[in-house]
Amino acid sequence: MLLRISPSMRSITISSSYGVLDSMKVKVCARPLSYRTIFYTILALTFLFPFAFILTAVVTLEGVDECSSLDCLGRRLGPKFLGRGTGDSARLIRDLYEILNQVDSKEFPAELMLPGSFSEFLSEVKNNQHDMKTFAIFLKATMEQMDMEVKRSKLAEQLNKHFAAGAIPKGIHCLSLRLSDEYSSNAHARKQLPPPEMLPLLSDNSFQHFVLSTDNVLAASVVVNSAVRSSSRPEKTVFHLITDKKTYPAMHSWFALYPPSPAIVEVKGVHMFDWLTRENIPVLEAIETHHAVRNHYLGNHVKGTNVSDDPRIFASKLQAKSPKYISLLNHLRIYLPELFPNLNKVIFLDDDIVIQHDLSPLWNINMAGKVNGAVETCRGEDKWVMSKHFRTYFNFSHPVISENFNPDECAWAYGMNIFDLSAWRKTKIRDIYHYWLKENLKSNLTLWKFGTLPPALIAFRGHIFPINPSWHMLGLGYQEKTDLDRVKKAAVIHYNGQCKPWLEIGFKHLQPFWTKHVNYSNDFIRNCHILDPEEYKQDRA
Repeated sequence: MLLRISPSMRSITISSSYGVLDSMKVKVCARPLSYRTIFYTILALTFLFPFAFILTAVVTLEGVDECSSLDCLGRRLGPKFLGRGTGDSARLIRDLYEILNQVDSKEFPAELMLPGSFSEFLSEVKNNQHDMKTFAIFLKATMEQMDMEVKRSKLAEQLNKHFAAGAIPKGIHCLSLRLSDEYSSNAHARKQLPPPEMLPLLSDNSFQHFVLSTDNVLAASVVVNSAVRSSSRPEKTVFHLITDKKTYPAMHSWFALYPPSPAIVEVKGVHMFDWLTRENIPVLEAIETHHAVRNHYLGNHVKGTNVSDDPRIFASKLQAKSPKYISLLNHLRIYLPELFPNLNKVIFLDDDIVIQHDLSPLWNINMAGKVNGAVETCRGEDKWVMSKHFRTYFNFSHPVISENFNPDECAWAYGMNIFDLSAWRKTKIRDIYHYWLKENLKSNLTLWKFGTLPPALIAFRGHIFPINPSWHMLGLGYQEKTDLDRVKKAAVIHYNGQCKPWLEIGFKHLQPFWTKHVNYSNDFIRNCHILDPEEYKQDRA
C-alpha cells in the first residue's frame, strides 16, 4: 500500500501495491490541516486496509456463494473468533454427563488400585490413556474412596473429642488434690461456710439464691466470680454449692480460702443432705447399678457405628453416653423443693456457664404460676443450636413415646433456669420424672437418646415459662461459628457440648469469655500449671 501526500498538503493519494484496490485521491480542503489530524487519519487507514485485504482474500478463496457472511469467516478463522465454536464444548460436556450417569450405579472392581492423591490420579490418567467410560469409573471410585476417608477422619475426631471431654485435665485434678490436702492440714481451709452469724441468710427469701451442683472446683469458681462481678447487688447474693463426697474437701477449701465477698457461699456434699437417701430416690439407685445402664454409659462407644453416619449425629450419640448422666449431681435439679424447703425461688446454674450481666431482673418476673423459667430452643437465629423439638430427644418409633407426645413440641434448655419452688411444691413433677425413668429402664433405654433432659421435658410439661433467649445463650461448646456479637450481649453464655472452655479442645476464640474470670496468679492454680492461654502460647513458642 502506497501513500502519497502532495507538497501543498491539498491532496492525498492512496494506492494498493497488490493491485486489489484501485488508487484513490482525496482532496483536502483549502484550510490547512493540523499534523495531529493527518497523523490520526494515517493511523486509522493503516489498521483498516490490511483487515480489508484479509477479508477480501478469504472471501475470494471461499467463494461468494459459499461464504456470504461474517459467520463464514468465524468458522474459518477459529472456534473462538467472532463468538463461534461453543457447540463442540457443549456437546463434550453433555457426553461426559451421560457417561457419569451411566457409571453412577456401577460398582468398581475390588482389585482396582486407587490413587492416594490428586497428583497420583492425574498421573494415572495420563499414563494409561483411558477411554471416557473407564475414566469415569476411575474418577467415581477415587472420589468415593476419598469421601470415605474424610468421613472416617471426622468420626475419629468426634470419638477423640468424646474421650477428651470425659477426661479430667491434669491441672484440674492436681488442683483438687492440693486443695483436699490443704483441707486436712489447714484449719483456715476448714472454717465454717458461711460464718455462724450468716446462717439465717441461707433461707432468707429477700436474698437472691443461686444453686450450683458440680465436682469441678475451677468451673465453680468461674461461675461464682462472674456472677458476683455482674451483679448489681452482690451483697444480697447467696450461692448454694453442692458437690460429691470426694470433691467436698477441695471445694470447701477453695471458697473458705478465697470467699467471693460480699456474696455468701454455702458448700455442701450430697452426703450432707438428710433427704437424699436411697428410700427417697430408689430410681436413681437403680440407674447407678442397672447392668444395661452401666453398659450403655461405660461400654463400647464405637459399637454399631457406621462410617456413613453423620458426624454431628455421631457426636450426639456419644454425648448421650457420657457417664456424667448417671451421676446424682446431674439429677439434683428435680429435688430442689426438698433440698431447700424454706426457699421460694432459686436460679439453678450449670458449671459450664459464665454470667456476663446482672440477673436481678429475673427475680421480678411474674411467672404466672409456672414452675420453670427457661429459654425455649425450638426457634432462634442459629438453626443448629436453636432447632430442638421433642423429636430431637425422643425415640418416636417407640409406641410408648409416639402415643403420648408430639414430635413438634418445643424443647427448652437446662443451664440457667429460674425455679418457683412454691409453685413446684403444688405439683407432681418429681413423681412424673421418676415414672418415666422407670419406663425407660423397662424399655432397655430405648425411649430417649440423651441423659437428664428428656425426663425433665416430660415432667415439666405445662409448667414452663419461656424467657427471652438473650438471658441464656447456648451452644458455645459445640457451635464453633457462634456469633461473637451475640455472645457479648447475652446475660449468660453456656458452653454446653464437648468443647468445654477448660479443655484443650475448647474453641480458642470463645475461651476468653471464660478465662477472664480465672485468677491465674493464684498459687494453687500456678503450682498445678493451669496456665492462661496467652501465657501458654508464649511458653510453647
